Amino acid sequence: MPARFAMLGGTLAGAIGAIVGLVIGLNVYAPTAPFAALELGIPAAIAGAIVGLTVGAITSATRRMQRHGTTTP
Repeated sequence: MPARFAMLGGTLAGAIGAIVGLVIGLNVYAPTAPFAALELGIPAAIAGAIVGLTVGAITSATRRMQRHGTTTP
């Protein structure tokens, strides 16, 4: 489950970062817009994957604890 959340978070954050980078790049200097998309998309994808991995690990641990009865409902 953590890997699934990491992939989803990385994909969504990377896509949003790339779109924002492209828009900013087109407004600043159009010929370099694809590089701006990469400059914002790649770090956003990495950050999204880290957040997704963390959320997935917490979700997985919570479900495991509930299954084994170690938490109160």
